[in-house]
Amino acid sequence: MNIQTTAATYAIETRNLNVYYGDFHAVKDVNLRIHKNKITALIGPSGCGKSTVLRCFNRMNDLIPSARIEGDVLFHGKNIYDPDVDPVQVRRRIGMVFQKPNPFPKSIYDNVAWGAKINGFKGDLDALVQESLERAALWNEVKDKLDASGYSLSGGQQQRLCIARALAVKPDIILMDEPTSALDPIASLRIEELMWELAQDVTIIVVTHNMQQAARVSDYTAFFTVTPDRTGYMEEFGETPQIFTTPASKITEDYITGRFG
Repeated sequence: MNIQTTAATYAIETRNLNVYYGDFHAVKDVNLRIHKNKITALIGPSGCGKSTVLRCFNRMNDLIPSARIEGDVLFHGKNIYDPDVDPVQVRRRIGMVFQKPNPFPKSIYDNVAWGAKINGFKGDLDALVQESLERAALWNEVKDKLDASGYSLSGGQQQRLCIARALAVKPDIILMDEPTSALDPIASLRIEELMWELAQDVTIIVVTHNMQQAARVSDYTAFFTVTPDRTGYMEEFGETPQIFTTPASKITEDYITGRFG
């Protein structure tokens, strides 16, 4: 079944989201509303379920045999875990950029064009590739070497190539899992600037361990932590300035100020 574009209030919404890996309860009762065309950061200590929740938003956890999802993840008012929803279609609409740049073993051009081709794109492929690379702030650096391997680029350029690849299929949402952790500070700053630019057109959800980055780039922040038995849960969610200056929870305050985590 197709997911129809509707005037939903939020880009994505979870209701009582629980994730299990076999018998292990990894994430408990997450209720989260992601605002459209904003940047939302997911922060918290290692093992608190940030990346697990992120992967729920485009059904990447389906690829883990032991994973089981309970609750709803609503996208345009439709639960993406309903049996009539095709996860491949979900991933077309909700793209993902991973921690380590992962260009395909193809040319720069084919890296960007690949998703559009397999989805049956019938328009001007050259124009789409150029537009996607421009939106990823990479066009001027690669326009004269589109036939070169994606592997020939620097780490920061490879990550922007992966962003261009995600943009080429015209997603509504881009998920980013620690997108700058493998990059140097200058390349990281360029990715952050790019996120601000892209948020004019797409919704961005980013997992980061970098508190300064979360404070700089995001409009909203969700803080996750863990119970004594290592089950992750969302402790607090709000506008980023509020979370970082006047958090409602003592646990949130302790994490942000470096007392634990």
